[in-house]
Amino acid sequence: MAFLSVLAAVVFEHLRPLRQPLSYYRHYTRLTQWLERRFNAGEYSHGAIAWALAVLPVLAGVWLVFALLDGISPVLGWIWNVAVLYFTLGFKYFSDAAEQIARLLRAGDIEGARARLDAWRGGDASQFSADDLARVTIEQVMAASHRQMFGVLLWFVLLSSLGPVGAVLFRSASILARRWANANGHFGVFAQRAFHVINWLPARLTALTYAIAGNFEDATYCWRTQASAWPETEEGVVLAAGAGAMGVRLGQSVNVGGEIVWRPELGTGQAPDADCIDSAVSMIWRGLAIWLVAGLLVVIAGWFA
Repeated sequence: MAFLSVLAAVVFEHLRPLRQPLSYYRHYTRLTQWLERRFNAGEYSHGAIAWALAVLPVLAGVWLVFALLDGISPVLGWIWNVAVLYFTLGFKYFSDAAEQIARLLRAGDIEGARARLDAWRGGDASQFSADDLARVTIEQVMAASHRQMFGVLLWFVLLSSLGPVGAVLFRSASILARRWANANGHFGVFAQRAFHVINWLPARLTALTYAIAGNFEDATYCWRTQASAWPETEEGVVLAAGAGAMGVRLGQSVNVGGEIVWRPELGTGQAPDADCIDSAVSMIWRGLAIWLVAGLLVVIAGWFA
């Protein structure tokens, strides 16, 4: 049932991708902001309490609905799994954004590409060159594929006996780690550490997926030698392996608002261009196909066990 849930949710997300702004994410964002205002006195323990209040009631509610529906009929429980998984995914939205930036770059519309990247990731891209835009777009789409597809799917499968609890756990932990990263004092430290633990295995499986879907030797070399230099270790694992698998150079310094921001170099080979953005999206879809085939083989093996 877990494989069928994943397959159905992925197909629905591909055919009818979610579009922003999403009302339930806005509501959750407001909750995280309220908790930060209410509990943030700069202490680690306050951040832990706020994290528990932001995550545990949601997980309990998702599991309770699953248990009630599955008790009535397994089909209803399956429908709930598919629905929640569909709404926790969101990679197609970002892959479409990346492909739009690639088209704008090929058309020579640098300003349009900057505006589209700004709308996607935030921050100031007004001084980005075409090379900068290509690099950062590839980084964004690789990171989004992990946060909003591979990580979600893995935790859904790992906790499939509890319904869609795993998918919600990964997405909520990811959101809190990012939103509370710059909180005052030590308030956001627990959210960072919790997501580090939750994300350790998914990040490495995503990196392995990129290696299999691309150049395995270069991907594993960059993973081993470059990932630790990236500010966020797990994201560094994903980006370094992806860059090596594609044979492109990511990271490097960028001009943000007139100030040069240093970033470590990831990958090998050429500087990416607009075509490389499309290649990154294609590699990610190949990786998803690898996961689905592996899941199908596990299901078939179970039939003959």
